[in-house]
Amino acid sequence: MDIPLPQAEEHQDALPLSGLQHLAFCPRQWALIHLEQAWSENRLTAEGRLLHERADLPGQTRRRDLRTVRGMTLERRRLRLTGNADVVEFRPEPYPVEYKRGKRKPTDCDLVQLCAQALCLEEMLGQAVERGAIFYGEPRRRIDVIFDAKLRQRTETLAQEMHHLYTSRITPPTQPASHCKSCSLIDMCLPEATDAFRVSSRWNAAQLRLLRAEV
Repeated sequence: MDIPLPQAEEHQDALPLSGLQHLAFCPRQWALIHLEQAWSENRLTAEGRLLHERADLPGQTRRRDLRTVRGMTLERRRLRLTGNADVVEFRPEPYPVEYKRGKRKPTDCDLVQLCAQALCLEEMLGQAVERGAIFYGEPRRRIDVIFDAKLRQRTETLAQEMHHLYTSRITPPTQPASHCKSCSLIDMCLPEATDAFRVSSRWNAAQLRLLRAEV
């Protein structure tokens, strides 16, 4: 007989753990989405949304000794996080699986999101979750992820930073980089223009200080 899974409770100060992926990718993107409620879909996000809609359909299946739970609601009270896991496999130890449409990213943003799911499962189930996997649509295979001390600390630090940003309600300045090209919010963020304005503002402030010093 399967043991009933604990149900996550709703907490007003909890933030979506999926936001950690946005924050690790780009703090400004996180703020545009979670503070300013800005969103724009492109081909990449549309494909990712459809993939998650298929993976997130709640339900359970069993195949021999493998129990698979889809769309499981998660929470981590200490870090004030909540969200859903695409898939949690019980082997019998919990093994979270996150689905991504594209290729493995050069940053750790996907790893952090998966690690946050593991931290939630540990608190809810009272047992260690040592590893999980990310399924990438290209090349359609899983990447095994070990939740070591470094990744856990990185995830907890980002969770604290996310709550600080949410409380401060401040949108961080742009930091143009190569990943901007794949961001669906590039036309809202305008990284090059915003960065140029910021550089120009610093130059103007420096010139003003020089003029005041000469007077």
